[in-house]
Amino acid sequence: MRKICFITGTRAEYGLLSRLMRLVDDSKDSELQVIVTNMHLMPEYGNTYKEIEADGFTINEKVPMPKLSDDAVGVLDSMATELEGMTKALSRLTPNMVVILGDRYEMHIAATVCMMLRIPIAHLHGGEVSEGAVDDSIRHCITKMSSLHFTSTEEYRKRVIQLGEQPDRVFNVGAIGVENLKLVPLLSKEELEASLHYKIDENTVICTYHPVTLGNRTSADEIKDFLAALDEFPELRVLFTMPNSDQGGDTIKVAIEEYCAKNSHCMAFISLGMRRYLSALKYVSAVIGNSSSGILEVPSAHIPTLNIGDRQNGRTKSKSVVDCKSDKEAIIAGLQIILSTDFREFCKTTENPYDKEGTAQNIYNVISTYSLDILKQKKFYNS
Repeated sequence: MRKICFITGTRAEYGLLSRLMRLVDDSKDSELQVIVTNMHLMPEYGNTYKEIEADGFTINEKVPMPKLSDDAVGVLDSMATELEGMTKALSRLTPNMVVILGDRYEMHIAATVCMMLRIPIAHLHGGEVSEGAVDDSIRHCITKMSSLHFTSTEEYRKRVIQLGEQPDRVFNVGAIGVENLKLVPLLSKEELEASLHYKIDENTVICTYHPVTLGNRTSADEIKDFLAALDEFPELRVLFTMPNSDQGGDTIKVAIEEYCAKNSHCMAFISLGMRRYLSALKYVSAVIGNSSSGILEVPSAHIPTLNIGDRQNGRTKSKSVVDCKSDKEAIIAGLQIILSTDFREFCKTTENPYDKEGTAQNIYNVISTYSLDILKQKKFYNS
């Protein structure tokens, strides 16, 4: 039986992986292993490992990553702690393959450990570009340490091959999160409002604003301008989801908490979770901020996205996504566009370049059958 291990550090990432995890767990030919780390194990982010257990999955290992400060040194200290814990966890579990999604720093450490232990990695969402974050470099590093690659567009597949990966190991399967919009049972508006204790109307928007780790502006400056821009639209009801644990995240979190305390029509959540988030997309008017979800998944809900600042520069985007700079006036101009009746009607007809049928099943078909002996050998492909 093939032991396939999933490593997850955030609630959002787990939401993307959960259906693929279920396929592995339900198969008589595969054994699911789960390692949780980083934000899943932090009380300030909701101890979200409990949601994985509530979904019926067994967590085999927990690798804590305590962060002592909201700066680069604090992140590096937590990565050093993870290196030791992840080495012990993977050595105990001895998986045949590890599945990693994306480009976060905790996944960089996990991939490094797998490489040194000669455990093949199946990497999801490689080949993408996000020029405003250190994640961009981390993503390409993980690509070079991985043996199988599952990209979200054909352009990204070509980029992974451009990095020297063998074409027969690189698969364009679409974005795994888009499939969830089609398959996850959504809450009714009444059920969602009861769960959130929050009224949703035609003026409600979702906002997620993460730190820009390679930007020229500080997180404090960016969130200040963003919230000041929101003040110009007093009719908006804003559902905030809190930033990730990157450096500068605490600064943004405090600013949002203070803003919501002063504005009763706004509410902040550590995370909505996959089902509530996808359900909310059905009822809100738009998504604003700088999260990749606004580019990858939201276009399939046929509502506008205002993508603020440089964090997602370089990504392929639907026509329903409007880009703007991170200063107050640019954000105001962007909000005026996406909240207009004409643009909202236009978004009902736009296509999502990340939409592809059978994403999770197609990934499972490969990771459950590809020769493990071949995967342990890598040759550089000169395209």
